[in-house]
Amino acid sequence: MPSATSHQGQVRGEPQPPRSPDLAGYVQRDGVRIAYNVYEKAGAPTILLVPTWSIVPSRFWKAQVPYLARHFRVVTFDGRGSGLSDRPAGAAAYEDRQYVADTIAVMDATSTDRAVLVALSAGATWAVHVAAGYPDRVAGLMAIAPSCGFEIHTPGREKYAWDARLQETRGWAKYNKHYWLEGGYDDFLEYFFGQMFSESHSTKQIEDCVAWGHEITPVILADTTAGRLGLDGATRSSVEDACAQVKCEVLVVHGTQDRVRSQAVGARLAELTGGSLVLIEGGGHGTPARDPVLINRMVKQFVDRIYPVRREIRWPRASARRKRALYLSSPIGLGHARRDVAIAQELRALQPDLQIDWLAQHPVTTVLGAAKERVHPASAWLATESGHIERESGEHDLHAFQAIRRMDEVLINNFMVFDDLVGSEPYDLVIGDEAWDLDYFLHENPNLKRFGFAWMTDFVGWLPMNEGGPEAALTADYNAEMIEQRARYRRIRDRSIFVGDPDDIVNRSFGPGLPDIREWAEQNFDFAGYVTGFDPPSEEERSALRRRLGYADDDLLCIMTVGGSGVGEPLLRRLLEGVPVVRRLVPNLSFLVVTGPRIDHRSLPRQRGVRLRGYVPDLQRQLAACDLAIVQGGLTTCMELTACRRPFIYVPLRDHFEQNFHVRHRLDRYGAGRCMTYDEVSDPAQLADAIVDELSRDVAYLPVETRGAARAAAMLAELL
Repeated sequence: MPSATSHQGQVRGEPQPPRSPDLAGYVQRDGVRIAYNVYEKAGAPTILLVPTWSIVPSRFWKAQVPYLARHFRVVTFDGRGSGLSDRPAGAAAYEDRQYVADTIAVMDATSTDRAVLVALSAGATWAVHVAAGYPDRVAGLMAIAPSCGFEIHTPGREKYAWDARLQETRGWAKYNKHYWLEGGYDDFLEYFFGQMFSESHSTKQIEDCVAWGHEITPVILADTTAGRLGLDGATRSSVEDACAQVKCEVLVVHGTQDRVRSQAVGARLAELTGGSLVLIEGGGHGTPARDPVLINRMVKQFVDRIYPVRREIRWPRASARRKRALYLSSPIGLGHARRDVAIAQELRALQPDLQIDWLAQHPVTTVLGAAKERVHPASAWLATESGHIERESGEHDLHAFQAIRRMDEVLINNFMVFDDLVGSEPYDLVIGDEAWDLDYFLHENPNLKRFGFAWMTDFVGWLPMNEGGPEAALTADYNAEMIEQRARYRRIRDRSIFVGDPDDIVNRSFGPGLPDIREWAEQNFDFAGYVTGFDPPSEEERSALRRRLGYADDDLLCIMTVGGSGVGEPLLRRLLEGVPVVRRLVPNLSFLVVTGPRIDHRSLPRQRGVRLRGYVPDLQRQLAACDLAIVQGGLTTCMELTACRRPFIYVPLRDHFEQNFHVRHRLDRYGAGRCMTYDEVSDPAQLADAIVDELSRDVAYLPVETRGAARAAAMLAELL
């Protein structure tokens, strides 16, 4: 009898998923432990995401689980030979019947009486056998890119010879255990997943799968493959005979550009089971990862058809609707939120009857709460982007480009929350301030655009930190995809607004063979000028402000602040270590350290002459009153200091392309600030000398746009 135990459920090195399982355990069958996860949803139908070939674990479904788990009960498990499950030896351990028995054992262990099975590739064969052998346990079967063993010719696969030594290793001849065992495994993984994701710009999906492929050995992969093919002593079950016994509803989804299994395989499965067939024009073999929005919506529609739900919806007639806008503001820092609140206030002045809802998360909600803005309840479903960024950071180090790439499952989760919201409530205008998920997935799914859409950003172009390294090709690929999206679907963005001026854009190329960034941006963006959200004080107003804040004329104040994320804590600690040395040189200099909403100011060490505060909602007033500021390299705080004409030192995060290239370029244009490295400010003597120099410096910055918020609001109002 199978027995069940618990496990922790996360592979070391993986990003934190948006949704953690409510139950993680093992079921043991015939001495083999199978790891499973359960995502509970009381009273909802169960979806079982069937494992596929052991070359990838159940983490392959990472783009589906968070979304589906909001609507259904979801069960996943690592197939034998993959993930956290055991890896028995020998082809016989991986016969179809073993996977079928594992599926039933997992259903029993998780108290799953009946489920809709969703399967990819090889998993479709096992799902068919489960549906045929256990009809009372399967409510429906959705097979994506099925890799069933029908006798169908696949062009380009003629040289496949499992039991023969290879004379040449090009193409599908790499699909051979001898090639894998003789040192060609890495080559095979790169080739296979390049074929699996035939769509252009699939670098992240290929990268993920290659990494998963390295979690098992060539020997295990050879065993699992031989088991499926009925080789090396294994017995193969007839999938054709099983198809005739399937009684549940079946949906087959197949890409027309699938290079692993021809769409003819999908058509044959639909024919034999009496199921429906959906062909994804231009789609490859890994559509759940490459086209997650499309697959997520298909799965939900399929399950809803099997388990109809009675719903009561109130939908106002167009003429009875109040004008509504939905605002999405990037939560990576606080700069976006402060400028977006300023724009929203200006927009209401132009459209007094406009209702603005915010789909927002912490720390943006901190700013919105202080401004009495309405945060939509659906925001509770958003996965934390700031938390992900903090987990990706090191000591004053954040590889921003790679952190965004590794945030893919967070971004798809958050887009699906957005898509559900706009599908249930009408909005006239959606505004996205660097809401990368929104812009990207709308371009990938243009049919979902049912509203006016305005996109805002303060930088254009992903840039590599190492110009000659492998990252240069990745950033160029990301840029190329964005350029292609804009050229093909210009109607997606009704307005593209750059927060700044054309000269604020770096004068560099998007990559080899791609346009110049500034030239392209001038053709594709409107320019609002910078948005500060306040009018910089005059010298008289600054003097009055200092008195109101309790500072005497001869007091010297240095503010240290690192923005809205928790990434800046190491910098604050290093700066605090240097305070005693600085105060010996400048005895009347006091310090105000502002940690922001995601760092506990009480956790920092105490120093004489230093006040520690957490979130300060009117930080720009403090910055205007200071004699010097030391900040991280974020754009908003640096530009607020520039607008207030205050001396400041900024310390860009290492490996952060935006701070090191885009922000620095803009500050150089304004002639603002002094850039120092983390190592330099970590040396108390260098820090003290720099502070003394900056306190005596006369600033001569270019003036900063003061009507940026009003100008941006006017552009948005035209869409209403």
